[in-house]
Amino acid sequence: GGVIRAGFDPELDELRKVSSSAKQVIAAFEAQERERTGIANLKIRFNNVFGYYIEVSKGNISRVPDDYERHQTLTNAERYITPQLKEWEEKVFGADERIAQLEAQIFDRVRASVCAETRKLQSTARALATLDALCALAETAARRNLVCPTLHDGDEIEIKNGRHPVVEAAISGSFVPNDLLMNNSTDRLLVITGANMGGKSTILRQTAIIQILAQIGSFVPATSARLPIIDRVWTRVGASDDLASGRSTFMVEMTETAAILHSATARSLVLLDEIGRGTSTFDGLSIAWSVAEYLHNSPEHSAKTLFATHYHELTELAETLPGAKNYQITAAERDGNVVFLHKLQPGKASKSYGIAVARLAGLPQTVIERAKSVLEKLEKYELAVFGEDRSVGIAKAAGARSAAQVSLFAIANESAIDSLRDVDIDKLSSNEAAELLRDLKKRIV
Repeated sequence: GGVIRAGFDPELDELRKVSSSAKQVIAAFEAQERERTGIANLKIRFNNVFGYYIEVSKGNISRVPDDYERHQTLTNAERYITPQLKEWEEKVFGADERIAQLEAQIFDRVRASVCAETRKLQSTARALATLDALCALAETAARRNLVCPTLHDGDEIEIKNGRHPVVEAAISGSFVPNDLLMNNSTDRLLVITGANMGGKSTILRQTAIIQILAQIGSFVPATSARLPIIDRVWTRVGASDDLASGRSTFMVEMTETAAILHSATARSLVLLDEIGRGTSTFDGLSIAWSVAEYLHNSPEHSAKTLFATHYHELTELAETLPGAKNYQITAAERDGNVVFLHKLQPGKASKSYGIAVARLAGLPQTVIERAKSVLEKLEKYELAVFGEDRSVGIAKAAGARSAAQVSLFAIANESAIDSLRDVDIDKLSSNEAAELLRDLKKRIV
């Protein structure tokens, strides 16, 4: 029930009026009978056994009209019914059932009429839906200053002053636009570093949105855009888990990354945001490094890839891979505070400004100061182990690490190292080697 609107069928409207206004009708009938009989305490009541009836006290029985039919005698009152009350009761009791039957009949008639015009209705609906979508795109293009992109058969993505349409509409200030150039040869893998909150994820997402908008026939948020036809946009962005299936955040990340590596093609666009952050630093860096290399080198799955990361070691890929380029989201530090410039430029960022962002988030000052102290110690240790020049490659750094560690031991006790120079390690027995190590440990300590 309730599917036929009011005003469509007069009989249905009348039945609904009776069903919904029972209390008002009873009250009006009661007032009418009191006035007609002069019995002030006359009441119309209802129970499940007798239905509706008129109740009159013993003292007023002499005033009961002739058309009242005695129905039940009580100690202090008499109960009556009248032909008019009985007729109305039957109408009320049957109204809901009749409403349901009548609505079903009306609905069947309407459905039959609609079925006869199905083809016309569906073609009209498709036309209206298409018109609605195109008008929405056109209105957005006009209101948001979008431009018509150029689609071509090549592999080059060239965006001038690209913008993220959702972020631009949401922020109160002006949006900082950025250029982007990608292809399948010299600019295949773009490694993007920069400050937290600097806009790395925004660059990734706006590139995908611009590409998708162009391929659905929309104008795009840029001053100009030359875009290829791509087969998929593959993304590994954000953190999520699947606890119901027993999959951690890192497992979900690796599963999605595996799907990308198995399925991406040369005509794909791949967006990777912070791959490897869900595990230990060295594990994460190793995975991120190999994923980037695979997407660059694989004959079947090499794709145009935007790779945002805080692993600054990945910037060294540009030194060995011909299609890798380094880009950074610029930021400046003024009076100890970080200022986000949101500009994408060639080069690699020197730091991530994580502590500055933590201060903005409201961490207690004691926590911030302690973090700075720990950071200084970690950076000193890193320089001692890897050497002062952090621009050396990972392979060089790994080789320099053992040499640097020897120099640290030498500072502790040069004689301990000198004692090893004349020892032929290959001829030592296991017991002699163990004894030598114990002696060396004592000297260093």
